[in-house]
Amino acid sequence: MTNAIVLLSGGLDSTTALAWARKEKQWSCHTIAFDYGQRHRIELQAAAKVSHILGAVKHHEIKLDMRSIGGSALTDSIDVPKDHSDSDAIPITYVPARNLIFLSLAAALAEQVEATRIIIGANIVDYSGYPDCRPAFLNAFETTVNLGTKQGVEKSPMKIEAPLLDMTKEEIIALGLRLGVDYSMTHSCYDPSKDGRSCGHCDSCLFRQQGFFNLGKQDPLTYAS
Repeated sequence: MTNAIVLLSGGLDSTTALAWARKEKQWSCHTIAFDYGQRHRIELQAAAKVSHILGAVKHHEIKLDMRSIGGSALTDSIDVPKDHSDSDAIPITYVPARNLIFLSLAAALAEQVEATRIIIGANIVDYSGYPDCRPAFLNAFETTVNLGTKQGVEKSPMKIEAPLLDMTKEEIIALGLRLGVDYSMTHSCYDPSKDGRSCGHCDSCLFRQQGFFNLGKQDPLTYAS
């Protein structure tokens, strides 16, 4: 059986990617989540729950201190933008080198458990302008990880899988629903209230709501506003 590592934030996209790996590919999956100082730490609870319900072999949570780097509305004292910005610039919710760091740690775990697939829920259709979600980055990382790891040099090369890369948000949701995903267990919001409810106004909430709306489905989450 193919062994895989799934980067799991507990959000809509990564949950769908895990469901795809488990139910469509029938791969044996380890999930990995990161406590990196994000303001929306409630996503860690969602990730652990999703991993268990979707039948991962084991859920791994790694603690990082990316607040000491800062520079992002998710890890610094910067307001999360609400109700869309007209700017084409990379948004302030971008966390410096986040996917580069996360994928590197996922590759280390892959060596440990002899996984040949690393799965990420990156998406370029509805994405918020993050450079570390682009195909060029993911292809380059795959080359790099196989040059810089013992497994890549001596054993089975690792492959980066981004099954949602070219899908719209409604296509992602439709895939998840077809695979039996209960999206009420996921969390997408960048700036949740103290009681864990999604704000309904950050980019992540808006993309999610629009996806359900376009599909003619009701988002099962309760929003603060």
